[in-house]
Amino acid sequence: MTLSVNAQINFTEFNGEVIDGKSNRTLEAVSLNVNETNISTITNSEGEFTLKVPNKYLDSKVIVSLLGYNTRVLPLSELTRDGNEIKLYEAVTELSAVSISAFKDAEKLIRKVFKEKNNNVQNESVYMTAFYRETIKRRSRNVSLTEAVVNILKQPHTTSQRDAIKLGKARKSTDYKRLDTVSVKLQGGPFSTIYLDIMKYPEYIFTDETISSYRFTFDEPSTINGRNVYVVNFRPRNNSLNLNYNGKLYIDTQSLALVSADYALDVSNKNKTKNLLVKKKPSDVTVYPLEANYKVDYKAKNGKWYYSYSNLSLKFKVNKKREIFNKVYTLSSEMAVTDWEINTNDIKIRHKDRLRPTVIITDAISGFSDPNFWGEYNLIEPDKSIESAIEKIKKSIEKEREKEREQTVNGQP
Repeated sequence: MTLSVNAQINFTEFNGEVIDGKSNRTLEAVSLNVNETNISTITNSEGEFTLKVPNKYLDSKVIVSLLGYNTRVLPLSELTRDGNEIKLYEAVTELSAVSISAFKDAEKLIRKVFKEKNNNVQNESVYMTAFYRETIKRRSRNVSLTEAVVNILKQPHTTSQRDAIKLGKARKSTDYKRLDTVSVKLQGGPFSTIYLDIMKYPEYIFTDETISSYRFTFDEPSTINGRNVYVVNFRPRNNSLNLNYNGKLYIDTQSLALVSADYALDVSNKNKTKNLLVKKKPSDVTVYPLEANYKVDYKAKNGKWYYSYSNLSLKFKVNKKREIFNKVYTLSSEMAVTDWEINTNDIKIRHKDRLRPTVIITDAISGFSDPNFWGEYNLIEPDKSIESAIEKIKKSIEKEREKEREQTVNGQP
């Protein structure tokens, strides 16, 4: 993409990819943050990024970081508008003997993280702008694509107030012939990703009672932004919980703040998990989750850690009585915070503007035909499969427009 000279455009767009400097492998979920601002974006599953920077910050630098890699700081003046290739190199992590011996019991460390979280996480209201994307596939074919810019009123972690979300701009296209949304509604929407903020919503995975039901062990330490990170594996001790998870927690060794969490739902017990991740279904349908994977990341600013990014990937098998063949769907959604500010002006989201947790964003496919639809908003660059889906949507829109033009020429209503 080239820089527009339109006087109304007050931002510059940079495109490229981030790769492993040794293997040349593309790197997913790399954070690119404009220095001394809260403007950021993240690479997609193929390592690609688009970063839109207000022109007043063009003398700044971009901080490129990923867990387990050395952080790079690059002047924006060294980047071209397109074709940038940024290399990151794996970090060698060495924890001192003091750091290693400080927590011999991984469970005690995790209990301390959650008990003292108010020392590390945001303790004020924050107003965030975020980009949300949700795809639903039947087998390997895209049948629904939703993209949206949302505003999030993130409530202090010290309160029980729930976060509020307002829809800013959105576009959606669904092939209802291939996705029987009347029959089964899968759990999706922006709230599915915001609830992965386990520092704000620990009840969805760890509480004082459930922590003892997990076995925690130390893994090899890691690094992010020049800071050492404890890596803690967890898995159920037994099947005493209704829902069991296993995965990894990444803890900053200095502050004991949660940096990242990467985990999965144990779906081996079908009786416990059947119909678990659906909003609505008919009585003759049973839905079995085949996979359920989750991830959440946090970023530090002025000694506090803020929700930054989350994603989930859910794979379902839908069984219907008297039908021979099962349907398999995959729902993937992710949300990346692209800008935020401390809510010093006491910004409110009116009740009538708030999205409900059960929201289903309505179709607005016309946006896919506009290459400048998102304007100055940062977004997650679409991967190849999503690009292909967008191209098909564009062609479908163009066919409809051509049909309308023909009807107008022929004098048809």
